[in-house]
Amino acid sequence: MPELPEVETVMRGMRLRLEGQVIARAAVRRDGLRFPFPERLAERLAGARIVDFRRRAKYILMRLDSGETMLLHLGMSGRVLLLGPEDVRPGDDPAATRHEHLSFETVGGARFGLIDPRRFGVVDLMPTEDEDRHRLLARLGPEPLGNRFSQRWLHQVMAGRRTSIKAALLDQAVVAGLGNIYVSEALFRASIHPQRLACTLDEREEAALIRGIRTVLREAIAAGGSSLRDYVQPDGELGYFQHAWRVYGRAGEGCPDCPGGAACAGVVRIVQAGRSTFFCPRSQILDTARDAVVAGPE
Repeated sequence: MPELPEVETVMRGMRLRLEGQVIARAAVRRDGLRFPFPERLAERLAGARIVDFRRRAKYILMRLDSGETMLLHLGMSGRVLLLGPEDVRPGDDPAATRHEHLSFETVGGARFGLIDPRRFGVVDLMPTEDEDRHRLLARLGPEPLGNRFSQRWLHQVMAGRRTSIKAALLDQAVVAGLGNIYVSEALFRASIHPQRLACTLDEREEAALIRGIRTVLREAIAAGGSSLRDYVQPDGELGYFQHAWRVYGRAGEGCPDCPGGAACAGVVRIVQAGRSTFFCPRSQILDTARDAVVAGPE
């Protein structure tokens, strides 16, 4: 599933190509994806000017001058195809791309297509003034790169939480938009073992964790997002932050930052709540005399 940096990359690509443009026509080619499409979706998009864009967690919000916002979630395999006027030739079939379920063209000649082979994505329309009250957004926690995500907030939401720190950070009510890859990477940056109980972190560790989260997300956004099998940027280019992953997907390899250097036993993979977690046992140490841990299924 595309994570926050990938979604941010897609949103910026959409902003670059589409902001300020008027939608000339739209096409809907099925009844919906994970949920049914809004009624008269194509009709409500046509004629509207695209005012601006916003990302909230892993959702893209496209605001229209009609007073409505189109919400977009890419699901497991969704991607956005963006073409400029120079890319669209007369006579091209606008439905030629497989699994393209929603598309629109602008008066200026740009074209947007939502491609989702597995159909786990989401498209909705809402009044712009109600964005933060939408059922998918209302219970989200603060943005990890925003000011509300502070050591004070983290301490407050972790107090008494007897799940692993890995599971706690994947809770979207704790912090919005973090996914499996970047939680593993951030915990490594902060030298915190993923099986630590969330409530056992001290202020120093909480501050280090916030720094780790922000650093890895900013680096990934700058690099264009991580490329998984089904993910491409709006211009068709693959992201490449996976080449800078320090632990994720590197089980058995030496840890690049390990204080043991060549003596490092290698990155370890474990399974937490059915999902892979990667960490370095030399730099992410469990002190059994100090740390409470979650050792089994959560």
